[in-house]
Amino acid sequence: MIPTTTLPLLRNVLLLCGLLSLGACAASGPAAPVADTTRRAPQVPPEDLSRFRPVFPAPKATAAATAPRARPVPPTNQVNSQIEQRLRDLAYTNRNVKYAQGYRVLAYVGLEKDKAMSIRRAIISRYPEETDYLTYKNPIFRLQIGDYLTRLEAAQALLRLRPLAPRAELESMQVNIAK
Repeated sequence: MIPTTTLPLLRNVLLLCGLLSLGACAASGPAAPVADTTRRAPQVPPEDLSRFRPVFPAPKATAAATAPRARPVPPTNQVNSQIEQRLRDLAYTNRNVKYAQGYRVLAYVGLEKDKAMSIRRAIISRYPEETDYLTYKNPIFRLQIGDYLTRLEAAQALLRLRPLAPRAELESMQVNIAK
């Protein structure tokens, strides 16, 4: 049997538990409606604000713009003799340059001399203007084709030689300058 002094306390505890459970049920009810994400036409501002835009006057024509232009002065071919001498020296120095940094197509690298020679003959028969360099460093044969100063020229040659040497690739090295 429950003492009578604890009955009001027990009633209050039960009432509080009931209210909390009702509040929890109400909170887990249906979710709030989802916001509409569709695009709508922009709303027109309620008032005309064009009167607040600044207005600038058109620029006035200046006297310099309307004046006739002076006759151009023809250039004279006066070149300093020191500059001419330096240009001659530079040309003479450049005439003695025989090598430059460039590219060659590496057509073959391997152990078989017969295969290197067959690729060489096929390339020379089709492109006789190309220079070839067959080197042997024990035990490897290397067949290089051409002397190209730019990578673009070398890439074009690589595309031409690809049917004859399918494993060909570009190699950066010092090349001979054709005079």
